[in-house]
Amino acid sequence: MIKILFICHGNICRSPMAEFVMKDMVKKAGLESRFQIASAATSTEETGNPVHRGTREKLRQVGISCAGKTARQLTRSDYAAYDYLIGMDTWNIRNMHRMLGGDPDKKIYKLLEFAGSTQDVADPWYTGDFETTYRDVVAGCQGLLSKIMNHHS
Repeated sequence: MIKILFICHGNICRSPMAEFVMKDMVKKAGLESRFQIASAATSTEETGNPVHRGTREKLRQVGISCAGKTARQLTRSDYAAYDYLIGMDTWNIRNMHRMLGGDPDKKIYKLLEFAGSTQDVADPWYTGDFETTYRDVVAGCQGLLSKIMNHHS
């Protein structure tokens, strides 16, 4: 079982988008049983809140449901529980290192690394641009899935 946790600041925009896009990709590839995919926040600001309407709407447009997802905070025990802990931006990565007590097993990545980029996934909470965020998320998830399948095949 390959376990992936996507992480952003509030767990209502980018990380749930990545969670449900990735779930959709592995399902379409017939690999659903081989993955456990979730998302979390570095902050407590949105804990218990549903996915942001902009993310829900963008996912709905591409036929993906995120029903039932509510924000939760990253915990130290997540480090042992997941193989990949994937932050959306440099700030998330810094907070993840702090919250998790470092990265001794080299499990922390920035999503767009998998798309060959050092860029951050732009936060639509500030930009209002869920389309660009979605394109970044898809590119990162495709690269991640490709890397995992090459590594685990």
